[in-house]
Amino acid sequence: MSVTTDLPRIPRRWPDPRAALRLIKPITWFPPMWAYLCGAISAGSAATGHWLFVLLGVTLAGPIVCGMSQAANDWCDRHVDAINEPDRPIPSGRIPGRWGLWIAWAMSVLSLVVGWMLGPWGFAATCLGVAAAWAYSAEPIRLKNSGWWGPGLVGLSYETLPWVTGAVVISAGAPRIEVVLIAVLYGLGAHGIMTLNDFKALEGDRQTGVASLPVTLGPARAARLACWIMLVPQLAVTFLLVLWDKPLHSAAIAAVILAQVAAMRTLLRDPKGKAPWYNGTGIVLYISGMMIAAFALRGLA
Repeated sequence: MSVTTDLPRIPRRWPDPRAALRLIKPITWFPPMWAYLCGAISAGSAATGHWLFVLLGVTLAGPIVCGMSQAANDWCDRHVDAINEPDRPIPSGRIPGRWGLWIAWAMSVLSLVVGWMLGPWGFAATCLGVAAAWAYSAEPIRLKNSGWWGPGLVGLSYETLPWVTGAVVISAGAPRIEVVLIAVLYGLGAHGIMTLNDFKALEGDRQTGVASLPVTLGPARAARLACWIMLVPQLAVTFLLVLWDKPLHSAAIAAVILAQVAAMRTLLRDPKGKAPWYNGTGIVLYISGMMIAAFALRGLA
């Protein structure tokens, strides 16, 4: 007598908790959290007495708003992920039915509630961040379909928006022009980072009509363009810091840029194969420059 193990699979009714955590992608939380912290530091000495607003803002920027945006993106991209990564939570069935959508909606509401706790500036920024997340992923807008608008929106949402939000929440007023300029430059440079991130979805994007730059330009040209998009704003930052009498900070960022150039040479030898490596190496250098710039701005406050 034998017992068969080929029993019919019973569809899940509830999400797998581990799949739900993967859905909101903790690894993606760091950039906006870091940017918010840069903003708080760039606000000057006011950040010292507002540690609770710093902690709340960092949590909002990362696990809540960014996590929500990842859930929304996975729901709207479930047909693409079925090609690129069928083991992802939604196409694999570990997040069954419409649970992916419900999680994204619930986290959108949670984002607005927590954003309201940060005052009018924080709430307005949260509304903008939530709207940007859905505009990136959801039809009929779905800016992700554009290799120009999509990465640009994500770069500004991941770097510029949390940076400026951190500064205005801590200072309880409109941000200084210097803070806005640096935050915008690093947000623009992040367009290149997002373009490299699109390499992992190259085949699915091509089959489903997503016009990412790796699809429309090809891996080699897209990688070269991404490198220039990352470098030019950082060079502008070094120039501005010299103008603002912060030559040491400018020199430190210049050294970080040179290290990125060395990494980019490796990337360009095999753009498709080395894009994941660069995302783990060059981006650390990029965000290091952000923190150096934040401390430079702190000295101007």
